[in-house]
Amino acid sequence: MRIKIGTAPDSWGVWFPQNEKQIDWKTCLDEMEQAGYEGIELGPWGYLPNDYKLLKHELDSRNLELVATTLVGDLMSVEKTDDLIEQLHKMAKLQVQFETAPYVVLIDDCYTDLFTGEIVRPVELDEQQWKQFIENINRIRNVAKEDYQLEVVFHPHAQSHIETEEQIERLLNDTDINLCLDTGHHAHSNGDPVTFMKKHHERIPYLHIKSCDLEVKKMMEANNWSFAEAVKRDVMCEPELGVVDMEAFFNVLADIHYEGWLVVEQDMYPAPFDKPFPIAKRTKGYLDRLLTERVHIYK
Repeated sequence: MRIKIGTAPDSWGVWFPQNEKQIDWKTCLDEMEQAGYEGIELGPWGYLPNDYKLLKHELDSRNLELVATTLVGDLMSVEKTDDLIEQLHKMAKLQVQFETAPYVVLIDDCYTDLFTGEIVRPVELDEQQWKQFIENINRIRNVAKEDYQLEVVFHPHAQSHIETEEQIERLLNDTDINLCLDTGHHAHSNGDPVTFMKKHHERIPYLHIKSCDLEVKKMMEANNWSFAEAVKRDVMCEPELGVVDMEAFFNVLADIHYEGWLVVEQDMYPAPFDKPFPIAKRTKGYLDRLLTERVHIYK
């Protein structure tokens, strides 16, 4: 079984390059190692060191591999896409020096303000907007592939233009881009990650693992909370605790002989500094057990 379990700064409450509510990066890396993870995503550009020698030293000293980088922005906008490509160039020049990190995780900005919940962009795209949206995604994909031999994987996200199963399948139909399927966001958007993974696994080389607490989501809808407020109240939760049937999901992984990374990316912000580590350690133990119980299927 060639599956590795990684994590991301997001699981330590890191949403921004610098923020007083976030844990310092050295402690974050220390706790990732202590929790037993094998690899990490880079997180927000500027949070972890972006000097290759320093980052390589810090990761090697903790037996961690770099797995992927992340791009998040307004994919409706040509100008914002230009900015994302500029950031991609900066990140990719660092990323390509790590042979373990072939993926760029691309996420569309939420159509709501993260903290107020106000709708700031169209919720639904018309045909012309969709065409531009796809063109912008393909521009980013092409730069990553042609200039750096990196693979862009698209991450559907709550309150973005690719969140529902119908929207995801439209993206798959209209592009050749593959997915980073996030089990928590998929469930948040009323999808079933188990059946979706079974149906589309050939287009899903990379996974984000977490679950969703539907009781918190109901309160979010009833009280008109912003996404950040819902995250603060743990709408995204440990894989063992939410609505996603992880036993069934891992059965699918075994059945399809999935190989690659499972990255725990449990949205938290803000997170008290003593909150993430126990959750991360429990989650790693739980996922290890799910994999161990299915080793025989892989033989």
